Amino acid sequence: MNERIKVLIADDESIVRKGLRATVNWSDFRMEVVDDVPNGRKAWESFLEHRPEVVITDIVMPEMDGIELTRKIKELAPHTKILLLSCHRDFEYAQQGIKLGVAGYLLKTAFEDEEMERLLGGFRDELSAEAAAPRESKAAGRLDDLFCAWLFGAHNEAEFLEGLRQRWAAEWSWMEGGHEVYLLQQEEGLGELAHSLAEKPRAAALLCGHNRCYLVFAPGLKEELDALLMERLGKDSSFRWYKEGAQRGMEGWLRTVRSLHAKAERDRSYGIHAESWPEALQKAVAIVAQDLRYPWSVSNVADRVGLSRSHFSTLFKKVSGENFVDFIHRMRLRAARDMLAHTTLTQQDIAEHIGLIDGKYFSKWFKRSSGMTPSQYRGQQKGES
Repeated sequence: MNERIKVLIADDESIVRKGLRATVNWSDFRMEVVDDVPNGRKAWESFLEHRPEVVITDIVMPEMDGIELTRKIKELAPHTKILLLSCHRDFEYAQQGIKLGVAGYLLKTAFEDEEMERLLGGFRDELSAEAAAPRESKAAGRLDDLFCAWLFGAHNEAEFLEGLRQRWAAEWSWMEGGHEVYLLQQEEGLGELAHSLAEKPRAAALLCGHNRCYLVFAPGLKEELDALLMERLGKDSSFRWYKEGAQRGMEGWLRTVRSLHAKAERDRSYGIHAESWPEALQKAVAIVAQDLRYPWSVSNVADRVGLSRSHFSTLFKKVSGENFVDFIHRMRLRAARDMLAHTTLTQQDIAEHIGLIDGKYFSKWFKRSSGMTPSQYRGQQKGES
């Protein structure tokens, strides 16, 4: 591995960022710091732009903490080496990071230079070994990486589309005549499943992180694949899939994968899996999710999806296990928690975003729903005492 290993540093303390840049002899590890940023949101934007192999991040940062940043990076690029820094001795932080697959954890106030050097040396050796993988495997993985970054908003469209056109002109040329796309999700073991399915004639797969796979296949395979997926679901309850109707051409494929990605992100954001719901209920969820500001009523949403109020309410309760008013409440509460934990928006701003009257009402509503005030919740998420 002759190319420099790219490193991103994220910490809200300028002295820490400057100190790491200045005190570590990065060239000894064939590394180069491509950026240093003061918060998690900018770290995520920088990660999408530079695609560093190593990320060194503080845990407690404004706008997005290091744990959430780690989760997003690992979903997009699971082989990235992430080193967590913290001023906190609470092992709970380390445990969260370990579950997400971080490569190391250091206390900013206590670690020795030798410990940092040992970790960086290990990262260098592991990345060098991974770079020695067969060229075909690396080429396939490169398109996976470009595809996943493109889905999540990276500014790499030209490079991704060029790689896609090359694939389309060769082994994917059969897709021009028509294809279907499924998005598969599973907590563990998805790579093995994707590989076995992609080996079938007139089928292909692109991985996005360790738990999402976009499966493309000729319409004639649909019955066989549906049976295989149902069998998989019977063995692992974490397995699920999203699907779209038959498509033609590369533009149709691009529209479809974007639509599937949006559905999966919506469901992840609100803790649901609406793909298996009746079409009218899927439409209802999408309508509300797109505009939490609006004062939605059951009657209003039922009318929008072409059902009577009573039929809609009965069907929604039967399918989801909760009534629609409680569901909207949960969507708004989840959105509020995310904004308190990962942004610096005021209570007034958050109230307006989720359709509540004002900041004072939002504070009372949030305490009644969560058992703590918005300020207490935000402080807890930021690790403040």
